[in-house]
Amino acid sequence: MRVKICGITNLRDALHAVECGADALGFVFYNQSPRYITPKDAKRIIDQLPPFVERVGLFVNEGVETIETVCRYSDISLAQIHFEVDEASLDALALKTLPVVRARSAEDVHTFSDRYRLVDAFCESYGGSGKRLNLEWFSGIDCSKIILAGGLTPENVSEVKEYGFYGVDVSSGVESVKGKKDPHKVEQFLRHAKSI
Repeated sequence: MRVKICGITNLRDALHAVECGADALGFVFYNQSPRYITPKDAKRIIDQLPPFVERVGLFVNEGVETIETVCRYSDISLAQIHFEVDEASLDALALKTLPVVRARSAEDVHTFSDRYRLVDAFCESYGGSGKRLNLEWFSGIDCSKIILAGGLTPENVSEVKEYGFYGVDVSSGVESVKGKKDPHKVEQFLRHAKSI
């Protein structure tokens, strides 16, 4: 199972997550978030990452031009679209996208079913709320293109393995305070997520 550590704000957290086995790091370009990072600071971190690490930029209510400009400048490899969007808007972007489904019901998890997508619990704010989804919503469906987010911690990540998710995404579940990762929690989370 692939793992994304989201809400990276400093080089130390980024390098530690990669050393522990993270497949992707998330950078939040939404200035209302306590985990917000400027494109310039994100670039400073990304420039020092080893190869083969996916760099994910999280965007809320931004236009195509802004998303593409920030991604080009910061060397973001995947744009996570954390707001209501349609297939045509996703296709208009000149880089790979990951739409976010903010699920309120079991039906919502089927949105963008032909695409890789991140499924998170609905909340008024965008991301990092620590709110969990009802895992029963995923019983009996193909989860191979779903990245699960919402309320995951080192203690509960093992529970989701049986569903066959493509990956998991964690932010608040491995923090010491908002925007700063707890090295022990990151290490534990990755160990539990990656163990067979």
